[in-house]
Amino acid sequence: MDRTELKRTIKFVLFSISAGVIEFGTFTLLDSVTEWSYWACYLPALILSVLWNFTLNREFTFRSANNIPVAMMKVAAYYAVFTPVTTILGNYLAETCGWNEYVVTILNMVLNFVTEYLYDRFVVFGKSIDTNSRAQADKQENE
Repeated sequence: MDRTELKRTIKFVLFSISAGVIEFGTFTLLDSVTEWSYWACYLPALILSVLWNFTLNREFTFRSANNIPVAMMKVAAYYAVFTPVTTILGNYLAETCGWNEYVVTILNMVLNFVTEYLYDRFVVFGKSIDTNSRAQADKQENE
């Protein structure tokens, strides 16, 4: 792995941690102050973390100047699969099997982290990495 890819990966990890804090905090708040089922607490938490993570990773990690609606549609396609699978499975594990809902949420977050990095890196931003003004300025500065 070259130095640029290592830096990109570290940024993704750090932004994912911040998104994880938002997701886990939102889930915890909703789970603590409402009597909602697992899925009703999980979905808003996931949506908030996705918006946060997409915005930061597009600008700073992948430094992409691609079309925002197109990139968001690609991310929406990922979540069109990921969200129902993890919501149904998470609800089953928490509500039917009696697993701790926080353990289920953390497992979903780890699965999301790994699969989303690969999807973002190669599908969403693959051909537009390092094309935004920040990347272009860095490139000129290093020449």
